[in-house]
Amino acid sequence: MKVRVIYFGMLKDAVGRQIDDVSLPERATLGDLLNDRISQTPVIDNFRSVLAFSVNQDYAQLATVLNDGDEVAMLPPVSGGAESAVATPGRCAIVREKINQQAITDSIKRPEDGAVSVFDGIVRGNTRGRKTLYLDYEAYEGMALKQMEELAAEAISKFGVREVAIIHRLGRLEIGETSVFIAVASAHRVAAMDASRWLIDTLKKTVPIWKKEYFIDGAVWADGEPFPEEIRGSNSGSKSAK
Repeated sequence: MKVRVIYFGMLKDAVGRQIDDVSLPERATLGDLLNDRISQTPVIDNFRSVLAFSVNQDYAQLATVLNDGDEVAMLPPVSGGAESAVATPGRCAIVREKINQQAITDSIKRPEDGAVSVFDGIVRGNTRGRKTLYLDYEAYEGMALKQMEELAAEAISKFGVREVAIIHRLGRLEIGETSVFIAVASAHRVAAMDASRWLIDTLKKTVPIWKKEYFIDGAVWADGEPFPEEIRGSNSGSKSAK
């Protein structure tokens, strides 16, 4: 059988390509695929302890059995972030144009709301003492949008808020521009603020979006936060998959 492997972020740069089409025996697992890729491209083993994996845009474990035609992504820790984008209430979007924060906020308000809490993530001009020139965001877009929609639905259920909008921008962003914008509408301010904070904290750990920082003396992929244990699960541990 054949599967397609996609690499992202710093792993893509280390491997030197984004896609591999790989032939495997029937009933091969994700762990078998990882071993195959490490044997062909040993640098992947250097990332083994921090990677998460997805199969057909769902997070997966190394014991997952693969099928012909599957799309497998190897995901380093995430670091998510014409016309401006305008979100409709309860919707998420990934865009490449400037985010219109006011239009999103206005679109989500309803007469029954007592508060709209927003998080506006902007590009800062300094990172750990180095002057930042600009950022470049990339994403596993289909999976990222799916994860954002699931987070929005979970926030509505978990915090009892009425609506959520999440917009993330990709591509080159200049200093001061908005990379990610979250708006939460609710009858009560505490629920809206709690949901907003939970959304950005969870998004930055689980949604496959990566940030490359450009400085006058070079560029680096931003260090991402480790994936939550429920995502990595049995994938964590020693470097080599068994």
